[in-house]
Amino acid sequence: MRSFFDTNIPVYLYDADAEQKEDIACKLFETEASSGRAILSTQVLQELYVVVTRKLTIPLDMETAEDVVRNLAVLPIIRIDTEKIIAAIGRSRRMNLSFWDSLIVEAALTGSAKRLFSEDLQHYQVIDGLRIQNPFV
Repeated sequence: MRSFFDTNIPVYLYDADAEQKEDIACKLFETEASSGRAILSTQVLQELYVVVTRKLTIPLDMETAEDVVRNLAVLPIIRIDTEKIIAAIGRSRRMNLSFWDSLIVEAALTGSAKRLFSEDLQHYQVIDGLRIQNPFV
């Protein structure tokens, strides 16, 4: 069963101010990646770079953040294209989700994920067969 990670989960791998979440995210990510189930999108990689270099209390330097993105880019990556953007706009309108959350959902579905790990969506909600899981609940 493939698992898609929203940006907030890998961000916690580098957030020294959220020690408990960092530990949970690390174990979860390690388990899913080592089993070949973890997938990300280009959106996640972009957002991750911005967050870890600008929004953490102790941000990563740009070179380290680039290495983080390069290391994560070895996982299966769903590329965000025009088709996914249009689909996300429609999903956003139909489901009253933010555009960015809708784009995450579209990428997860494109990658045939059955689980989406995220803090941003309703825990245990199912969207077109995709179960949302907040690992911190």
